[in-house]
Amino acid sequence: MKDKEQLDQEKNQNDTPVNEEITEVNLEELVKEAGGADNLNPVENSLEEEILELKNKYLRLYSDFENYRKRTSKERLDLITTASEDVLKDLIPVVDDFERSLKASESESDSTKVREGNLLIFQKLVRILTSKGLMPMEDLVGKNFDADTQEAITQIPAPSEKLKGKVVDVVEKGYKLGDKVIRFAKVVTGA
Repeated sequence: MKDKEQLDQEKNQNDTPVNEEITEVNLEELVKEAGGADNLNPVENSLEEEILELKNKYLRLYSDFENYRKRTSKERLDLITTASEDVLKDLIPVVDDFERSLKASESESDSTKVREGNLLIFQKLVRILTSKGLMPMEDLVGKNFDADTQEAITQIPAPSEKLKGKVVDVVEKGYKLGDKVIRFAKVVTGA
């Protein structure tokens, strides 16, 4: 490198500013060393490719996050609607017992007060379960057998041609919590 004194001497000799000359030479030399203006484009192209790649990574990451957010909110909503599923499953046999008790008390004439008490308790329990979203599967007799909501216990000869492949009798009610089957209905189908 030239020190300051030598630059001053050259400046005085040529009467041209040294800094301007160096700047012009440096730019021209840089272009020549790079192999001309055409070789600068691959550097720009690689930068543009890198920018596009980073944009694509950003978009993928953003869409993955959006999918995650939607999935977790749906799972949270499902959890809220079915949070009491285990408790309700345990209460269903109590409802069955009440139904059997009511049927048995129909035949006895002395127990009208017991029957009324059982009926009030049963109605209250059913009202509470319904308010929590538990719905019984009703009116299944005469409808087509549905393996998604029913369990066929046995098959008997159909009493009429209309009942072939359909539900003839319901042995145990099925229940749904929202759209989810909590207990499959146990049914008898016609052959």
